[in-house]
Amino acid sequence: MNTALSLRIEKALNLEEGFLMILQSFYDIKKEKEKLADKRIPNLKLIRPVLFWDTNINKIDWELHKEYIIERIFERGNQQEKEEIERFYGKQVVDDIRSNLAKSNYIKFD
Repeated sequence: MNTALSLRIEKALNLEEGFLMILQSFYDIKKEKEKLADKRIPNLKLIRPVLFWDTNINKIDWELHKEYIIERIFERGNQQEKEEIERFYGKQVVDDIRSNLAKSNYIKFD
């Protein structure tokens, strides 16, 4: 939204001047943060692509699918891969997800 349009709409709707531009700024900030989050990936040199044989490892959404990723790495990964996933997500997040998976009986941990 441009400034001229914002001012006209605000006047027509009897809104405080600048209100819509502030909203637009917050929206733009949110979108930029989402772009940055999308680019956050673990060190793929430490994770074997064969673990994700059913998908292209370069196209994984590491935030959206973190439960699946953590499950797969801890089920089939080596120690280095497990350590990288713990570094990437944080030990607490990994422990919480693994605990929730174990409670749901979806996966059994020994």
